[in-house]
Amino acid sequence: QVHPVESGGGSVQPGGSLTLSCLMSGNTGSTNCMGWFRQVPGKRREGVAAIYLAEDGIYLADFVKGRFSISYDNAKTTVYLQMQNLKPEDTGTYYCAAGLGRIRSGGMWYDLQNFNTWGQGTQVTVSS
Repeated sequence: QVHPVESGGGSVQPGGSLTLSCLMSGNTGSTNCMGWFRQVPGKRREGVAAIYLAEDGIYLADFVKGRFSISYDNAKTTVYLQMQNLKPEDTGTYYCAAGLGRIRSGGMWYDLQNFNTWGQGTQVTVSS
């Protein structure tokens, strides 16, 4: 089983950049999807970006397109979330997740049921 471990959070000013890293420790052989989600108090966890290996797909939420990118280094078994032009509304706890799931007919890439294991989260604060 894979155990995601996040790092790289912090505080930045609006317009700044951060890169989050997520080490997928353990056996990644069966993993199909790896993604980043974020959550603020009182709101539901929302999908930010994901990679689906079997589908050969990279997915980004509309609210981060053009600013964020996701990548996977297979040799390091590490997923990266590169964030640029950060906005105050990007503030939140960012969670890395991995799973065996595939995108079902009628389903979405950010369906939580596709992800089996979650990291502890890393805080990102965007403020002047």
